[in-house]
Amino acid sequence: MSTPSPSPSADPGRFATPLNAVVPVAAVGEFAPLALGPLRVDPPVVLAPMAGVTNIAFRSLCREFGAGLYVSEMITARGFLMGNRLTTLLASSAPDETPRSVQVYGADPIDLAQMVRILVEQGVDHIDLNLGCPVPKVTRTGGGSAIPAKPRLVARLVRAMVSAAGEVPVTIKMRKGLDESLLTHLEAGRAAEGEGVSAVGLHARTAAQLYSGQADWDAIGELKGALSVPVLGNGDIWECWDALRMMRATGCDGVIVGRGCLGRPWLFRELADVFAGREPAPPPRFAQIVDVALDHAQRMMALFGEELGVRQMRKWTTWYTKGFRGSAAVRGELTRVRSFADLERAFAQLDGDEPFPLTALRANRAKGSKSQRVRLPEGYLDDPDDDSPPKGPHSKEEIEAFERALSGG
Repeated sequence: MSTPSPSPSADPGRFATPLNAVVPVAAVGEFAPLALGPLRVDPPVVLAPMAGVTNIAFRSLCREFGAGLYVSEMITARGFLMGNRLTTLLASSAPDETPRSVQVYGADPIDLAQMVRILVEQGVDHIDLNLGCPVPKVTRTGGGSAIPAKPRLVARLVRAMVSAAGEVPVTIKMRKGLDESLLTHLEAGRAAEGEGVSAVGLHARTAAQLYSGQADWDAIGELKGALSVPVLGNGDIWECWDALRMMRATGCDGVIVGRGCLGRPWLFRELADVFAGREPAPPPRFAQIVDVALDHAQRMMALFGEELGVRQMRKWTTWYTKGFRGSAAVRGELTRVRSFADLERAFAQLDGDEPFPLTALRANRAKGSKSQRVRLPEGYLDDPDDDSPPKGPHSKEEIEAFERALSGG
């Protein structure tokens, strides 16, 4: 497929940063739907699974703005199998959520296979395995982004899931590696492909980077060149135009959108527009954003109950008000709200007529710019060929502590 040439000058009506001022919309037939087993995802856009974020409330909101695949937050296999109350709630779905997509976390093939069988029986349409979580509590046990350092373990886990899933597609999502001295994406991707995975998603940062610096889109292109299954690119999709640039630059088969949609669920409408060859409308003014945020709050209260639902919205208020004049002055109040009425009163202090600020398009959301030294079990890297499952949390108390750590990460 040929890539259209950029326009010679910026569209004066386009709401975009200079980086994307002349990026052309998709040409007819330029991008194919994303094929995941029997699923066809059009446009080829996936909501990234994010702990504490992509519950049914936010997924349903994003889905109403656009099309694509909307993945649950990470669900721990052991907590799910033990019937942990929070785990079960986060794995829940609405009757009209189609296709239903769940990301699972685990490092034991027996647990993962058992969980996959139950999910398939429940009618789940897509299952993703988390191999990228960089949270120290996860990597310290040899899970998450530590697993790809052992390709045979990756193969063992994927094999168990694919066997249990039947026709339901299984994918993985991982990072480039532990740090720049130990890049694992190619070997881990090949191992997963060899066991029948339907696609591989790559967050083009290392675990040590966390969310700092720039995503290495070259690594996405490198992985695409190494695999025959679809490759999904993740990292630095802040504007709808970034998705087109990533796919054109790397040849990847779809994009995974994470932090860029926090407080901006209408980003999925803009993505649907540009993939369909349309210039997107400008983002909403603040009064319209308040309507979206209050709708979001009502969905959160329906899911968690009023008290917990409103508390869960506190972090979201920072994202919805990012960059607006005077938002810093009321942010303290917004992060202490205890009721829906508190939310309404705090939002009412800001100018509803203010247009969305251009500076907020690429503003960092949710995660800071720090990096880390990745914590691993002692001797974990001594034998890369070892496929023994690492020991994870098993007791009820361990599972609950683990879930709390993930929801905060």
